[in-house]
Amino acid sequence: MAPVRWQGWQVAVEDLTGNVVVGAAGYAAAATAFLVLTLLLAASWRGRAQGVRLITASAMTALWAAALALHAWRGGMPAIVIYTLEVLRGAAWIFALLALAHGVLPRFMAIAAHAAWAGLLAAPWLLAAPAARLLPAAGISLALVVLVLIEQNYRNANAGGREDFKFLAIGLGGVFVFDLFLFSQSELMRGIPADVWNARGFVNALLVPLIAIAARRNPQWSLEVFVSRQAVVFTTTILAVGVYLLLMAGGGYWLREVGGHWGIAANLIFFTGALAVLAVTLLSGTARRRLRVFVAKHFYRNKYDYRVEWLRFIETLSSGGGEDIRRTSLRAIAEIFESPGALMYTRSETAAEYVVAAAWPMQPEDLRDQLAVPATHDLVRFLAARQWVIDLEEYDAAPDLYQNVSLPAGLRTSPAMRVLLPLLRPEGLAGFALLYAPPPPFDLTYEDRDLLKTVGRHVATMVEQHAADRRLAESRQFEAYHRLTAFMMHDLKNSVAQLQLILSNAEKHRQNPEFFDDVIETIRNTADRMSRLIQQLSDRNRAPRAEPVELGALVKCVAARCADRQPVAAVEAPAAAVTVRADADRLSSALEHVIRNAQDACEQTDRIDLRLGLEAATVRLTVADTGRGMTPEFVRARLFRPFDSTKGSKGMGIGAFQVREYVRGLGGDVEVQSSPGSGTRFDIILPVSDH
Repeated sequence: MAPVRWQGWQVAVEDLTGNVVVGAAGYAAAATAFLVLTLLLAASWRGRAQGVRLITASAMTALWAAALALHAWRGGMPAIVIYTLEVLRGAAWIFALLALAHGVLPRFMAIAAHAAWAGLLAAPWLLAAPAARLLPAAGISLALVVLVLIEQNYRNANAGGREDFKFLAIGLGGVFVFDLFLFSQSELMRGIPADVWNARGFVNALLVPLIAIAARRNPQWSLEVFVSRQAVVFTTTILAVGVYLLLMAGGGYWLREVGGHWGIAANLIFFTGALAVLAVTLLSGTARRRLRVFVAKHFYRNKYDYRVEWLRFIETLSSGGGEDIRRTSLRAIAEIFESPGALMYTRSETAAEYVVAAAWPMQPEDLRDQLAVPATHDLVRFLAARQWVIDLEEYDAAPDLYQNVSLPAGLRTSPAMRVLLPLLRPEGLAGFALLYAPPPPFDLTYEDRDLLKTVGRHVATMVEQHAADRRLAESRQFEAYHRLTAFMMHDLKNSVAQLQLILSNAEKHRQNPEFFDDVIETIRNTADRMSRLIQQLSDRNRAPRAEPVELGALVKCVAARCADRQPVAAVEAPAAAVTVRADADRLSSALEHVIRNAQDACEQTDRIDLRLGLEAATVRLTVADTGRGMTPEFVRARLFRPFDSTKGSKGMGIGAFQVREYVRGLGGDVEVQSSPGSGTRFDIILPVSDH
């Protein structure tokens, strides 16, 4: 390309092909990087002055880089504009560093800095000199001031402050050390070296991540910047690969120059081997782990990104599907530390010992050598009392660190077992887990122990909750079984009452043929009912039978069956047929129970009315009596409560409950209105069937 001229100042460099593209790309990359940093800092700003100055300096640098990218691509930008942007950029970083000094620097240095940058801006006009000729001197001056301020801030910071400030010192210091080199070279050569000038943009872009990390590690700047570990690992990997490729290129160039006849062959062999080494390194799990450890140690306060780890832990727990929750919990713990395997001990049903309840990725039956640990063993008492995570490797070297507690025989069946984790609940020790040693490099630090304790408590709670849910499901199964038994006993009681009534009247009416006809009919009905009850017990998993039932005929039949006692129910039914879908036997039993209860609550002089009325798509079957009645509190709190009877030993207290549950199962409902001395109204509401 042709040499660039700024008002008589020539860039003294030989023509280099592609410099236009290189320069524009470098400064464009710097502009993009600093723009992203500016947006990140602005989004994280919490209202303090230090943050404002850092945001301003980053934004000014982005503007400066964008202008130089445009100049490198199209040219024609006046030198005074470039000079002004250089001064404003340097001044912005000077004021940002002064804001971070916290009184370390005397106040007059801030005043001097203001005067210096104002003087530099006015220099081209005051000295009547071309801005391009003053640019190297201004660049050297600004770079020196920035480096002095960085050194002063670092020197006067405490140990913790230095650890957090070092990233800004390296990043920003690298930018201005490069500027110092560039402008010093330009003074010596009486011109700006084009290759160094074009590389300046890439240098600025590469050092931006260090400035972002510094902002993140210094919350007192009121900039809560988040840079994920994944992004840092990725960026570090890309940077390392780039440096490696540059070294490859340099090595290949050297071999080609000095190799003579072997130059090309040696170059090809070198590149093939270097690329193979790069591929092996990138695909190496050990290399990736070492890189993550390096990033965690040197770029972050904490070893783990707890947000990421906890989300992954919860996701693993919730993705178990039909798998045993204990096995899923082991997998979730092991994945945090990349452990190849784990097993869990929990209390046995007798609570006398701890047995292997789950393993991952193996199965518990594969661990035949793992013996049970008695609940009275010293290790169990130690874990429950101290709640310590035991590093078995550390235990082997110094058992006194763990109060010389003995390990049960058969617990540590493999030398690869590394960590013993107690699973703790507020009530005590729920169990413990054994983790196999994670791949190197791995040292069990206090962060590992705290994280293990936290996930251990969570797992213990989940395991206990799972056990409680299982016990609750079993109790519900027993409850359903007991309810079925209670319903069966209620039906048996009614059948027995009918047979006892026959026996009590046998002596008096044995010579009456009509009595024997009634006896035979009653016994037939009782036998049919008992047969149906046995069938229901045999097919308890089968859905209840539902068939069209003409309700008027059923009501009259039930009323006739209950006419053996006073008062007799008076039936009032519409002439038109009313059909519902139900089991005729169960519906008639439910209605008979309501009528019998009404008879029990009435004197012989009272009245019972049995009415059937249509209401749109439903039918209302009403049993109203003028008997003793019930209080509203009894109706609300006790009438439908199972096993709560007012009949003493004669009643079971499930009749009304059974009626309501069956009616609701048909899609209907039950309503009761009653008051003491005014009788009771019992309404059964059922949906009408079209066929």
